[in-house]
Amino acid sequence: PQQRLLLELGYEALHGAGGRRATALGSDAGVFVGLERPDWALLQALSAGSGRSSVYAVTGDNVSIAAGRLSFALGLQGPCATVDTACSSALVALHGASLALRGGECGSALAAAASLKLLPHGTLGAASAGMLSVDGRCKTFDARANGYVRSEGVGALLLRPRPSSGRGAPVDRAVVGGSAVRQDGRSASLTAPNGSAQRVLLLAALGRASLVPVAVSHVEAHGTGTALGDPTEAGALGGVHGSVKRKTPLVVGAAKASS
Repeated sequence: PQQRLLLELGYEALHGAGGRRATALGSDAGVFVGLERPDWALLQALSAGSGRSSVYAVTGDNVSIAAGRLSFALGLQGPCATVDTACSSALVALHGASLALRGGECGSALAAAASLKLLPHGTLGAASAGMLSVDGRCKTFDARANGYVRSEGVGALLLRPRPSSGRGAPVDRAVVGGSAVRQDGRSASLTAPNGSAQRVLLLAALGRASLVPVAVSHVEAHGTGTALGDPTEAGALGGVHGSVKRKTPLVVGAAKASS
């Protein structure tokens, strides 16, 4: 199911950017996919003894094939990789696509991600660890925050170098000024956030975009809706963006957290 959705959205992104399968065939376009906890693989394992296995099972549940199938279907011969960094998988895939473009490894790149909750095991495990909201509501940056809510999502976009201005140049929906990936390193626990590491990450992304904190007017936060995650993230954002004088306030938004 995840691979099918990636095929659909991947081609939709290519088509929406003015590309066509005929022109993509044989090109050096890259594919970077974020795929977290593929439940389909476990479903296949559970049904292995039922006689329902097919010739497609070995590729349908393989994480690396998620990106490879897009490259195969569209005939793309650029770099191709699937990454799993949990909640940040989609953004890390986007980061990889951006780096490949900047490094000249490909002329364009598809960045896509899919997250489906097909089995209860992950939800039950997160609930037993006290990570999930008991009332099923993600109350981000709220004193009542009591956990996040697992959700599903799929998306794709096409990255390409910014064209020189001129007649007939395609209109970009957004510009990736800079991106960065970091890790918490040593913190209170394996899943506990690290505020200082988050500040370093924000400054690294700003530096690659050649921006100063005051130039940022809107932030889309992780916003897990947890008693530890939200204050840590807010503190990191405040430490970077709140330490400068602003003419207008910084707007912080947060979507429902997705594992």
